[in-house]
Amino acid sequence: MALGRVLVIGLDPVRIPGWDPEPVVAAIARGQARFGDHGIEADMCLVVPDENAEGTIVEALTGRDYACVVVGGGIRKHEPLLEFFEKVVNLVRQHAPRAAIAFNSSPEDTAEAALRWLR
Repeated sequence: MALGRVLVIGLDPVRIPGWDPEPVVAAIARGQARFGDHGIEADMCLVVPDENAEGTIVEALTGRDYACVVVGGGIRKHEPLLEFFEKVVNLVRQHAPRAAIAFNSSPEDTAEAALRWLR
């Protein structure tokens, strides 16, 4: 049984200044590998809120038909990004209205977050 395609929207750890992105990059890679373990096709949309993030997200949402969109914790959990998080959720509702919206608890459980809605 083929499961629908997933889009993961998150912060680009490499482009956020002032910290070591390598642990997050490695966790994202492990999380992406989990999609393959489950036979799920998944695309990543990594953004920086101040660099045309909305346009990048709309382009990703309209580029393919997604069964589920996972919004990452970096966008959701950092209180100064609350307004951006709201925009992301509403962009998903507007540009991928049939897609389920899921939330992960870490980059490594992103596939499992999507699976809650794909089954």
